[in-house]
Amino acid sequence: MYALSEWRPLPEIRVRNTLGGRLEVFRPVSPGVVRMYVCGPTVYDYTHLGHARTYVAFDAIKRYLALRGYNVFHVQNITDIDDKIINRAREEGRDWREVVETYTKDYMEALEKLKIRVDLHPRVTQHIGEIIEFIEGLIEKGHAYVAPSGSVYFDVTTYPHYGELSGVKDPQQWRQEEEFLKEKRHPFDFVLWRAWKPGEPYWESPWGRGRPGWHIECSVMSTRYLGRQFDIHGGGQDLIFPHHENERAQSEALLGRPWVRYWLHTGYLTVRGEKMSKSLGNIVPLKDAFRRWRPEVIRLWLLSAHYRTQLDFNEDALEQAERNLERLRQVAQDLKRLVETAQPTYRLDERRLRLLREVEELRYGFHEAMSNDFNTAGALAAVLKLAKLVNAEIIPLEDYTLALRAYKLLLEFNSVFAVLDDVIAARPATEAEKLVSELVDLIVRIRRRHREERRYDIADWIRSELARLGIRLLDYPDGRTVWRLERK
Repeated sequence: MYALSEWRPLPEIRVRNTLGGRLEVFRPVSPGVVRMYVCGPTVYDYTHLGHARTYVAFDAIKRYLALRGYNVFHVQNITDIDDKIINRAREEGRDWREVVETYTKDYMEALEKLKIRVDLHPRVTQHIGEIIEFIEGLIEKGHAYVAPSGSVYFDVTTYPHYGELSGVKDPQQWRQEEEFLKEKRHPFDFVLWRAWKPGEPYWESPWGRGRPGWHIECSVMSTRYLGRQFDIHGGGQDLIFPHHENERAQSEALLGRPWVRYWLHTGYLTVRGEKMSKSLGNIVPLKDAFRRWRPEVIRLWLLSAHYRTQLDFNEDALEQAERNLERLRQVAQDLKRLVETAQPTYRLDERRLRLLREVEELRYGFHEAMSNDFNTAGALAAVLKLAKLVNAEIIPLEDYTLALRAYKLLLEFNSVFAVLDDVIAARPATEAEKLVSELVDLIVRIRRRHREERRYDIADWIRSELARLGIRLLDYPDGRTVWRLERK
């Protein structure tokens, strides 16, 4: 006997914090509100699949938190001044601002195609005043010093927790920015403000002309918009050291308190086992990937693995994602049709009660996976099981209650994965489309009559002719036949 009283409440959300490496219950700083900062691009080249892995992962995290009732504010910066931008401008003989606008446009177009919505995209060059104030505060507190060149450096020895985020505890491994060793007090100190060099863009500061270092921008812009303490700081695994280690050091040194509650990092995207990187020449720009695969396929593939794991790029994996997407699209169409056309259910027999319980167990499995450090791979597995159950047992029954509950899970799935938007948003059928549907139903009944009278050659001919028109017939053991319009 199956009863509603056996259904379980949704599990609490837990996240694996890079700081400490433990699975922790998610408790935001302010109840009901999540403030999240994700490191965005340095806009000197086209956005590639490695970037998309991180952006899609945190978009799914944001979406799931919203599904669970949180009000999420998502900030993702754009680094629009950097050595890489200056060098690219020189290589191409263009103004650095033109380079910035070219690749910022590419980045924004990629986000649009991948259904990623970021609440705020702060740019470094629009926050120079705040950056200077932040550095002045570090100097006043004795955490930073001005070199004779006019550059300003953070003194790592003044922050006792350096290395805790990355787990890199040996100071010999902290060495960075080797080109500036002569003017730094310690080989592991890092630059906050770079002194001007002829031919480079600059801004005036108390220490002379110059521009911000890389790490300082994220500390300044995140605290500017999310407060002195916020909930989630995310980025790729490659940013843990030194970028995020340096961010944490300078921020907590100035603020005098814990800065970020949960640090989350995505795993590497690899190509045949090697990390995707420009130095190896194995980058796949998104603009090229979009020519081969629909954005929904790319998004589903990126979410088919847990965000912290390594994900390997290969054609077979994307083709499997494409097949999975088609299965889910078809199930969504079938369930939506049933919800719109099936008669209300007035009684559930034991078989339907069992199926209802199975649907609810799969829904719980979806949320259990997502609540366990946003395991999108486990969540997708639960929904693919739902698709199998729908095709095998729910569609043949044409039961309104079962279809409605299964469709509810698909809606929750899509609110996170965002790969079925067009199916869900499709308008109701017009009178002409309803007439075509009724005509196909009539042809299916005629075929059934031929099968009952053992005229299998005619029945097979009808099947093949409908298939030629893009209509696939599914025959079930109980004698039912369901037709589907194949997507072309």
